[in-house]
Amino acid sequence: MNYTFHWLPAFRALPEMLAGALVTLEIAVLSMLLGVFFAVLLAVASSSSYRSLRALAATWVELARNTPSLFQIYMAYFGLGSLGIHLDSFVALLAGITFNNAGYLAETFRGGLRAVPQTQVRAARSLGMGQVQAFRLIVLPQMFRIVFYPLTNQMVWAILMTSLGVIVGLNNDLTGVTQELNVRSFRTFEYFALAAVIYYLLAKLVTISARLMAWRLFRY
Repeated sequence: MNYTFHWLPAFRALPEMLAGALVTLEIAVLSMLLGVFFAVLLAVASSSSYRSLRALAATWVELARNTPSLFQIYMAYFGLGSLGIHLDSFVALLAGITFNNAGYLAETFRGGLRAVPQTQVRAARSLGMGQVQAFRLIVLPQMFRIVFYPLTNQMVWAILMTSLGVIVGLNNDLTGVTQELNVRSFRTFEYFALAAVIYYLLAKLVTISARLMAWRLFRY
């Protein structure tokens, strides 16, 4: 092996890569917020008495969990584009990851909802709360407590999935910036090794933050 490592150019490009990491984090956070919103709706729909809502929820979950996330992003960018619906790279990536997050989290939330005793709802209703109010104030907080750790894992997965944005032309996230730097210098190992370290640190930041939040929220 006669490869000569040149780390200095990679370290000089660190500010650009950190700026890309902020875009990566932005996409991951937005996809989680949207994913949680849709996942709650899907979890409720899957337990609905309306067959059409149950079918819609089941179809979403089956597609999200049993097809590659790469295909989901492709469909958002190229598939919708062929139908005349043109999304830019950022929105297409966000839509693909949100679709995937919602599908996985819907099943997690459905299990969390079932773990909340129905006596809690009946007690809330006996105190004069409406069904929606009881669900919002009593059921949802307990559900999120139950699914907190799986939610953390999904956030880490969302951060890593943002790297797929490069396939639809996104060039300002961490992977996109790293690819641009690599094209300019062909120092593949140095740039992508540094990017891998940044991804690792972002994932560890999420897990450590989650542990601190759990200690704060669940210590009693």
